Amino acid sequence: MKHRIAAGALVVRNNRLLLLRHQNGIYDFWAPPGGGVEDNEELAAAAERETFEEAGIRVRSGCLAYIDELIDDSGRMVKFWFLADYVSGEVNVTLNPVANEAITEAGWFSRNKLPSGHVFPALIRGGFWDDLARGFSAPIKLPLQHSIF
Repeated sequence: MKHRIAAGALVVRNNRLLLLRHQNGIYDFWAPPGGGVEDNEELAAAAERETFEEAGIRVRSGCLAYIDELIDDSGRMVKFWFLADYVSGEVNVTLNPVANEAITEAGWFSRNKLPSGHVFPALIRGGFWDDLARGFSAPIKLPLQHSIF
């Protein structure tokens, strides 16, 4: 079984969360920016890099919010989700250097105006906003999930 370590950024600006649409004919879902950690890269730095690569904005990683585990036929992934502060830039999904990324759009979404369709991780449709309001005194371990994509 293959294993992958990934990091993502939960970027909230003006009470809205940055989400990217991943769409390629096989899958169609919305998620915060994130991806695989490279070489000797720190997890928080990977979340910052992935946000810039996927969305064209600079962020600064803050506290570790969630530890997420996914499993499917290709292997197992552990993803570390960081709260991140917006630093600069405008959202632009056309700059991604990864050719097969399939990010088609992005936007800032409030709790009550999330995009239709699948949003990953699922807790963004509810629990995330409550956790955010309470503050993250420690990372929250999410249950192991089977990936649907």
